[in-house]
Amino acid sequence: MDQKDIQSLRDDFSEVGIGREDMLDDPIEQLISWFQQAVDSGMPEPNAMCLSTVDSSYHPWQRTVLMKGLDANGIVFYTNYTSTKAQQMGEQSAVSVLYPWLALHRQVIVHGTVEKIARVDTEAYFLTRPRSSQIGAWASYQSQILSTREELEQRWTALSEQFSENDVPVPDFWGGYRIKPSRFEFWQGRNSRLHDRIVYLHDRGQWIKQRLSP
Repeated sequence: MDQKDIQSLRDDFSEVGIGREDMLDDPIEQLISWFQQAVDSGMPEPNAMCLSTVDSSYHPWQRTVLMKGLDANGIVFYTNYTSTKAQQMGEQSAVSVLYPWLALHRQVIVHGTVEKIARVDTEAYFLTRPRSSQIGAWASYQSQILSTREELEQRWTALSEQFSENDVPVPDFWGGYRIKPSRFEFWQGRNSRLHDRIVYLHDRGQWIKQRLSP
C-alpha cells in the first residue's frame, strides 16, 4: 500500500458526545454499561482487551486477553502462570488494559494493580470452559519456544486420550488475575477529531471525574 493511501484512511465519528454529567459516578458501573452496549451491538469479541505490562528492563509489552469477570471488585482474566505476562506481573503489579470498541467509536483505558484470584474461583471458571480449551491449557507451555505446530497438536492429542475417561483437572500452573482499578478513561470519538475524554481518578476514597483535551 502506498504511504498516501495509509494517510488518507479516516472515518467520520459520532456527533453524539459524552459529558461528565452523562457519566455514572461509579466508573465500574459505567464500564459495565458501555460493555453491555458493546455486547448488544453484535461486535466480535466485545470482552477483548489489550493488556499492557512492563518487563524487568521497563520495556512495555502488549497482548490481547479476554475479560471473564467484571464487578465492583475489578476485572478478571485467566492465563498460564508461567507465561511471559505472568512473570512480568509477578515482578511489577501495575498494569493497564484497553478495550478497543472501534465499531462504536469508543475505547476505555483502565489502570490498576493486578493480583491472583482465589483458587476456588479459578476452578469454578475452568469447569465452564469447553473441554477442548481445558485440554489446551495443559497442552500449551505458554511463551516457550515451539519447534513445530505438529509438536503442539501431538501433545494436545495425547492429553485428550489421557483425559478421555475423566474430567480434565485444573492445571496448577493456570489461573485467574484480578485488576484492581485506580484510573479509568472513557473515550468517545467525535467529528473534527474533537473527541470526548472523561477520566476517573481515585482520590481519598472517592472517584473524581474530569474532562481531558482530545
